[in-house]
Amino acid sequence: MSRRTLSPALALVCGLLLAGCGGEDPAGSAARAPVGPPSVRGESTAPTAGSPFWVDPDSDAARQVRQYEAQGRTEDAELLRRIAERPVAEWPAGDDPVPDVTRAVRGAAADRRTAVFVAYNIPHRDCGMYSAGGARDAGAYREWIGSFADALGDAPAIVVLEPDAVPHIVDGCTPGEYHGERYQLLSEAIDRLKRQPNTRVYLDAGNPAWIDDPGKLVEPLQKAGVAKADGFSLNVSNFQTDDTVKSFGARLSGMLGGAHFTVDTSRNGVGPLPGDREEAWCNPPGRALGVPPTERTGDALVDAYLWIKRPGDSDGPCRGGPAAGTWWPEYALGLARRAKA
Repeated sequence: MSRRTLSPALALVCGLLLAGCGGEDPAGSAARAPVGPPSVRGESTAPTAGSPFWVDPDSDAARQVRQYEAQGRTEDAELLRRIAERPVAEWPAGDDPVPDVTRAVRGAAADRRTAVFVAYNIPHRDCGMYSAGGARDAGAYREWIGSFADALGDAPAIVVLEPDAVPHIVDGCTPGEYHGERYQLLSEAIDRLKRQPNTRVYLDAGNPAWIDDPGKLVEPLQKAGVAKADGFSLNVSNFQTDDTVKSFGARLSGMLGGAHFTVDTSRNGVGPLPGDREEAWCNPPGRALGVPPTERTGDALVDAYLWIKRPGDSDGPCRGGPAAGTWWPEYALGLARRAKA
């Protein structure tokens, strides 16, 4: 992914919760309410304190921890728990998102948590760069997003919709002949996902180092249907500091009638790579984990700090990294080692 600086059905979910549909709603009385017992809502010192989001027990980081433990690398295993024991977004891959979505929904339902997803399959994705690909055409994308939504069912979920898709229109990377179709597909995707009663949708708006004037994003986001979403997302896969992103987000929110937003804090613990260096967004050295995922942001406009980029996944074949999206344990250890907590 370029960063330029750049169903299951209700019955299934209820069965997994063991309480039945007549019991307590796992999402709470409102979609934004914290989910889970008090110990998960911030009254403990556990790694996921303050976070209602699902932690995948079989993530790449979790498997790496087990491998390190088996090898006697106890210090590395302990460091990597800073990633393995915290919730990160699921990125359903391939032509059929259902298996990945279903697995996460089932796990989250069993733990009475909210699953976090990224829908990243728009046609002409990433302008042919490191994360090139996406659905072959508009029809395939509509089928894909429909299957994605069906698999969510009634489960509590957050979906960050199509990182880069709108910013790439703004920066001119996406050819003009695709703009109309992209706006239509994004708008339709919001409509389809919002038919799921407990799904929140945030349309991606890039980051302040990429599109530095929020005014340039307003009309494109509106054309893409942001008013029908729960808001927009910022800093996905990037490294801008919380203060920088929140300031930018507040300005953009003011131009969008007070829209709320989420912030990707997965790797912004020490901010971006200093200086105006080429590919500062791609596997930059010396970075650190940021604020752990939580809905307790202390900012009325910021609905959640999320780990959207999976810490330890490569940005692409730069600086010795593997292909985009591939687990890179050495990079993950660096992020964890430099984290403040």
